Amino acid sequence: MNKFKIWPFVISLLITLSIGTVAGFVTTPQIGNWYANLHKPSFNPPDWLFGPTWTLLYIMMAIAAYLVWEKRSKSTAYVSACIIYFIQLLFNFLWSIIFFELHQILGALIIIGLLFISIMMNIVAFKRINKAAAWLLAPYLLWVTFAGILNFNIYILNK
Repeated sequence: MNKFKIWPFVISLLITLSIGTVAGFVTTPQIGNWYANLHKPSFNPPDWLFGPTWTLLYIMMAIAAYLVWEKRSKSTAYVSACIIYFIQLLFNFLWSIIFFELHQILGALIIIGLLFISIMMNIVAFKRINKAAAWLLAPYLLWVTFAGILNFNIYILNK
């Protein structure tokens, strides 16, 4: 077993939490205005639940990335896993911008579909390197699935 390395772990945390923080800066001002005025389905969670949930998911993503980093190599599997990881982070970030900043509910629905696919690909890629890393992404996939259903319903109720 590899010895835990604090700085790579901290960098992994900083990458994911920074994305969440910047997305939060875009999202937060819209909660009380634009988002509050949207028609939402009955299963829409309370607003306070999103922040802690995303924070926990970002931490789990960072741990997964660190576990894969521990097994780093110049192999195609490792390089592919890293590329897919950063692509899904990009889609994750873009969703907040498109939904909350640009108010493009349909555009966000398309992005969340791409995010879902990229997370599935990320799980497969991480599983080739570290099974625990793949499992750490499972709650993220479940939450994004729920968020996609929520996004779809908000689109239908507000078109």
